[in-house]
Amino acid sequence: MGDFIGKTLNEAGCVVDVRPMAEVSDLAQYDAVVAGSAIQGKQWLPEALDFMRKNQAALRRIPCAVFLVCMTLAISNGEKYRDEVASFFAPVRTIVTPVSEGMFAGALDIAKVPKLSDRLGFRLSVLFGVWSEGDHRDWEAIRAWADSLPPLFIEQTR
Repeated sequence: MGDFIGKTLNEAGCVVDVRPMAEVSDLAQYDAVVAGSAIQGKQWLPEALDFMRKNQAALRRIPCAVFLVCMTLAISNGEKYRDEVASFFAPVRTIVTPVSEGMFAGALDIAKVPKLSDRLGFRLSVLFGVWSEGDHRDWEAIRAWADSLPPLFIEQTR
Protein backbone atom coordinates (compact mmCIF):
# COMPACT_ATOMS: atom_id res chain seq x y z
CA MET A 1 0.00 0.00 0.00
CA GLY A 2 2.92 2.32 0.68
CA ASP A 3 4.03 1.99 -2.93
CA PHE A 4 0.54 2.92 -4.14
CA ILE A 5 0.37 5.97 -1.84
CA GLY A 6 3.87 7.00 -2.95
CA LYS A 7 2.93 6.64 -6.63
CA THR A 8 -0.21 8.71 -6.08
CA LEU A 9 1.79 11.46 -4.35
CA ASN A 10 4.37 11.35 -7.13
CA GLU A 11 1.63 11.77 -9.74
CA ALA A 12 0.54 14.88 -7.79
CA GLY A 13 4.03 16.34 -8.25
CA CYS A 14 5.64 15.32 -4.96
CA VAL A 15 9.14 13.90 -4.87
CA VAL A 16 8.70 10.64 -2.97
CA ASP A 17 10.83 7.94 -1.38
CA VAL A 18 8.99 4.79 -0.30
CA ARG A 19 11.15 2.96 2.21
CA PRO A 20 10.69 0.44 4.99
CA MET A 21 10.72 2.29 8.29
CA ALA A 22 13.63 0.22 9.57
CA GLU A 23 15.79 1.58 6.73
CA VAL A 24 15.15 5.26 7.56
CA SER A 25 17.77 6.66 9.90
CA ASP A 26 17.38 10.40 9.36
CA LEU A 27 14.40 12.54 8.32
CA ALA A 28 16.40 15.76 7.79
CA GLN A 29 16.09 15.55 3.99
CA TYR A 30 12.30 15.23 4.03
CA ASP A 31 9.68 17.98 3.96
CA ALA A 32 6.85 15.64 5.01
CA VAL A 33 6.32 12.03 6.06
CA VAL A 34 3.57 9.50 5.47
CA ALA A 35 3.85 6.57 7.89
CA GLY A 36 1.61 3.57 8.21
CA SER A 37 1.20 0.25 9.90
CA ALA A 38 -0.81 -2.90 9.75
CA ILE A 39 -2.79 -3.55 12.90
CA GLN A 40 -2.18 -6.76 14.80
CA GLY A 41 -3.86 -7.41 18.13
CA LYS A 42 -5.45 -3.94 17.99
CA GLN A 43 -2.01 -2.31 17.89
CA TRP A 44 0.42 -0.76 15.45
CA LEU A 45 3.33 -3.05 14.61
CA PRO A 46 6.23 -2.58 17.07
CA GLU A 47 8.65 -1.49 14.33
CA ALA A 48 6.22 1.22 13.20
CA LEU A 49 5.81 2.62 16.71
CA ASP A 50 9.58 2.41 17.22
CA PHE A 51 10.05 4.51 14.06
CA MET A 52 7.58 7.09 15.31
CA ARG A 53 9.23 7.29 18.74
CA LYS A 54 12.78 7.37 17.37
CA ASN A 55 11.88 10.21 14.99
CA GLN A 56 9.50 12.10 17.26
CA ALA A 57 11.43 15.38 17.21
CA ALA A 58 11.64 15.46 13.41
CA LEU A 59 8.02 14.36 12.98
CA ARG A 60 6.90 17.29 15.12
CA ARG A 61 8.79 19.75 12.87
CA ILE A 62 7.44 18.55 9.53
CA PRO A 63 3.95 17.55 8.37
CA CYS A 64 3.19 13.92 9.07
CA ALA A 65 0.23 11.88 7.85
CA VAL A 66 -0.45 8.42 9.22
CA PHE A 67 -2.50 5.46 8.08
CA LEU A 68 -3.38 2.03 9.31
CA VAL A 69 -4.49 -1.16 7.62
CA CYS A 70 -6.91 -3.24 9.65
CA MET A 71 -8.90 -6.31 8.66
CA THR A 72 -11.66 -5.31 11.09
CA LEU A 73 -12.71 -2.79 8.44
CA ALA A 74 -13.22 -5.71 6.02
CA ILE A 75 -15.90 -7.29 8.20
CA SER A 76 -19.33 -6.99 6.65
CA ASN A 77 -20.75 -3.86 8.23
CA GLY A 78 -17.20 -2.93 9.27
CA GLU A 79 -18.29 0.72 9.38
CA LYS A 80 -19.72 0.10 12.84
CA TYR A 81 -16.15 -0.60 14.03
CA ARG A 82 -14.65 2.64 12.64
CA ASP A 83 -14.52 4.38 16.01
CA GLU A 84 -12.81 1.39 17.60
CA VAL A 85 -10.30 1.15 14.76
CA ALA A 86 -9.66 4.91 14.98
CA SER A 87 -8.68 4.38 18.62
CA PHE A 88 -5.68 2.36 17.36
CA PHE A 89 -4.10 5.72 16.45
CA ALA A 90 -3.93 6.69 20.15
CA PRO A 91 -0.28 5.71 20.72
CA VAL A 92 0.75 7.56 17.55
CA ARG A 93 -1.16 10.66 18.61
CA THR A 94 0.92 10.81 21.79
CA ILE A 95 4.03 11.07 19.59
CA VAL A 96 2.86 13.37 16.78
CA THR A 97 -0.19 15.35 15.71
CA PRO A 98 -0.95 14.00 12.25
CA VAL A 99 -2.19 16.32 9.50
CA SER A 100 -4.37 13.42 8.34
CA GLU A 101 -5.24 9.87 9.37
CA GLY A 102 -6.27 7.18 6.91
CA MET A 103 -7.94 3.89 7.83
CA PHE A 104 -8.16 1.10 5.32
CA ALA A 105 -9.14 -2.55 5.16
CA GLY A 106 -6.35 -4.88 4.19
CA ALA A 107 -5.78 -8.08 2.32
CA LEU A 108 -6.14 -11.44 4.03
CA ASP A 109 -3.89 -14.25 2.92
CA ILE A 110 -4.08 -16.76 5.75
CA ALA A 111 -0.98 -18.58 4.51
CA LYS A 112 1.06 -15.42 5.24
CA VAL A 113 -0.15 -15.01 8.84
CA PRO A 114 2.98 -15.80 10.90
CA LYS A 115 1.49 -17.27 14.09
CA LEU A 116 -0.29 -20.62 13.97
CA SER A 117 -2.88 -19.53 16.54
CA ASP A 118 -3.69 -16.43 14.46
CA ARG A 119 -3.96 -18.52 11.28
CA LEU A 120 -6.42 -20.84 13.03
CA GLY A 121 -8.41 -17.86 14.29
CA PHE A 122 -8.61 -16.38 10.81
CA ARG A 123 -9.62 -19.72 9.32
CA LEU A 124 -12.45 -20.01 11.84
CA SER A 125 -13.51 -16.43 11.17
CA VAL A 126 -13.63 -17.15 7.44
CA LEU A 127 -15.52 -20.38 8.06
CA PHE A 128 -18.14 -18.52 10.12
CA GLY A 129 -18.45 -15.73 7.57
CA VAL A 130 -16.89 -12.93 9.61
CA TRP A 131 -14.77 -12.02 6.58
CA SER A 132 -13.31 -13.62 3.51
CA GLU A 133 -9.82 -14.19 2.29
CA GLY A 134 -8.61 -11.87 -0.41
CA ASP A 135 -7.85 -8.22 -1.07
CA HIS A 136 -10.32 -5.91 0.68
CA ARG A 137 -8.43 -2.67 0.03
CA ASP A 138 -10.50 0.13 -1.46
CA TRP A 139 -7.99 1.55 -3.90
CA GLU A 140 -10.21 4.53 -4.78
CA ALA A 141 -10.45 5.51 -1.09
CA ILE A 142 -6.70 5.09 -0.68
CA ARG A 143 -6.06 7.24 -3.77
CA ALA A 144 -8.50 9.91 -2.53
CA TRP A 145 -6.75 10.03 0.84
CA ALA A 146 -3.29 10.25 -0.76
CA ASP A 147 -4.56 12.97 -3.13
CA SER A 148 -5.74 14.99 -0.12
CA LEU A 149 -2.27 15.10 1.45
CA PRO A 150 -0.20 17.57 -0.67
CA PRO A 151 -2.39 20.59 0.17
CA LEU A 152 -2.29 19.62 3.85
CA PHE A 153 1.50 19.39 3.74
CA ILE A 154 1.76 22.81 2.08
CA GLU A 155 -0.67 24.36 4.57
CA GLN A 156 1.26 22.89 7.51
CA THR A 157 4.58 24.31 6.35
CA ARG A 158 3.28 27.88 6.11
